[in-house]
Amino acid sequence: MKVQSVSADSQHHFSKVVQPSITLLAGLGVAGDAHAGVTVQHRSRVRQDPTQPNLRQVHLLAAELLEELRGRGFAVQPADLGENILTSGVKLLDLPRGTRLHLGSAAVIEVTGLRNPCAQIEHFQTGLLAAVLDKASDGQLIRKAGIMGVVLEGGEVHAGDRIRVELPPEPHQKLERV
Repeated sequence: MKVQSVSADSQHHFSKVVQPSITLLAGLGVAGDAHAGVTVQHRSRVRQDPTQPNLRQVHLLAAELLEELRGRGFAVQPADLGENILTSGVKLLDLPRGTRLHLGSAAVIEVTGLRNPCAQIEHFQTGLLAAVLDKASDGQLIRKAGIMGVVLEGGEVHAGDRIRVELPPEPHQKLERV
């Protein structure tokens, strides 16, 4: 389980820019990223209520999803879908809420929920929104566009850093969209 790539962007663009490293700031998110802050920074959420806590400080995405999408004909690369951290070997969507992800030597992210893909993903590439959504056998919507988290412990994160997963105490709570 490791970090494949890291990315950030100081502007509210759909895609981010791959970086050699990012700095996670406790309680804020990724230093220099448009989505860092104590309160919500995603523009749609700010319009609803700018005082909401920012449960979407860091966006993590599985490299395996990019591979799946490329296999379906989409041209997607690291940072294209707006993730801050691209992981490999971690089944992100299966993690319970409250899972702690230890990255590199010091950083810790607590998982808050699922990323809810918006219309911007469809504007990026036609058909991509449907490709990151699925239906379970019981009819429940499956959001595959990654997970969100908050920074508990700051630190530098680089491509190649190991990820250690620390599950919360049981009973585990299923991830919901945040």
